[in-house]
Amino acid sequence: MCDAHPELVRAAGRVGDATAITCPVCEADKVVLVSYVFGPRLPAFGRCITSRRELQAIARRPGSFSCYVVEVCPSCAWNHLARTFLLNPARGRAAAR
Repeated sequence: MCDAHPELVRAAGRVGDATAITCPVCEADKVVLVSYVFGPRLPAFGRCITSRRELQAIARRPGSFSCYVVEVCPSCAWNHLARTFLLNPARGRAAAR
């Protein structure tokens, strides 16, 4: 068993985006992508993104938000930070002035 937090594994099973990538550890399941956003007026532990529409709604808010996309194996709980990106970084700097 790998070290993903139980909530991350739960999110992978319920709202994650399926991929065709086989888990590099257990090879028993396909990796799922789970996205979290952190920023102003969001919970300290971030918000798990359940749809593209939700991500677009957050991107329209004032401020700069960080998005983290994590690869998760629902079978063995392996996880890996796949990528990070900023939502509206220029708008966030302008709003801070």
